[in-house]
Amino acid sequence: MTLTIVAQITAAAGKEDLVRAELEKLVPITRAEQGCLQYDLHIDNATPGFFVFFENWENRDLWQQHMGAAHLKDYMTATDGAVDQFVVNEMTKIA
Repeated sequence: MTLTIVAQITAAAGKEDLVRAELEKLVPITRAEQGCLQYDLHIDNATPGFFVFFENWENRDLWQQHMGAAHLKDYMTATDGAVDQFVVNEMTKIA
C-alpha cells in the first residue's frame, strides 16, 4: 500500500538559509531511491523558515530504508541545532 508522508521542518531563527540549502540537497538523492514515487519540498510564503516535504512511497518499508540512509544522517549532522521543530505524519489516501 502506498504511504504518504508530510514532514514539517521549522528552522531556528537565523538558520533558515542553512536549513533550506541542506533540505534542497536531499531532493535529487531521495527521488532516485527505490520506492520513492514523489518527494517535493515546499516553503511557506509567509514564513521562510517553515518547510514541508510532501512524499509518496511505494510502501512503509522502503520509506524506512530512506529514513536510515546516509544522506539523511548527513542532513541531521549539518543542521544540528538549526532546526526548532520536525514533525512527520504518516498518512494513507482515502479518497
